Amino acid sequence: MKKIILILLLTIFSYAESTFSDPQPTFDDPRKLVVRLYDADVEKTNHIIGTIYNILKEYPAETLKVAVITYGPGMRHIKKDGDANTIKRIQSLMEYDVEFYGCKNTMESMKWTEEDFIEDIIYVQAGIVEAIEKQIDGFIGITPY
Repeated sequence: MKKIILILLLTIFSYAESTFSDPQPTFDDPRKLVVRLYDADVEKTNHIIGTIYNILKEYPAETLKVAVITYGPGMRHIKKDGDANTIKRIQSLMEYDVEFYGCKNTMESMKWTEEDFIEDIIYVQAGIVEAIEKQIDGFIGITPY
């Protein structure tokens, strides 16, 4: 009897889908999310990365745009000499079209150049300003940690 109940529960939960608010996300009108990455703590960053993975799993392909804005100490996570595991996870997110932005102001103050960073970073003058502009453009700002 316990096995039947367990199988029934697993069947019900395996067909459970997320409910999206109207208007539903579509290719032409995707959900847009901006995440600010400004902390040097690797554990926090990996928690944020995990949260982004969870969000990506819930939305159908091509119905979600994610922008991660790095600035201040958070820029260390996209440097070539950063934590190798974190860099692999970031590069994996990039394969899912998650865009990573780097702050030139931080780079200038730390004497870093674009060569110090992993490939495919989009550089902006001020990371925090980019986060503000993304929100004005309809991106929803979240802080997962």
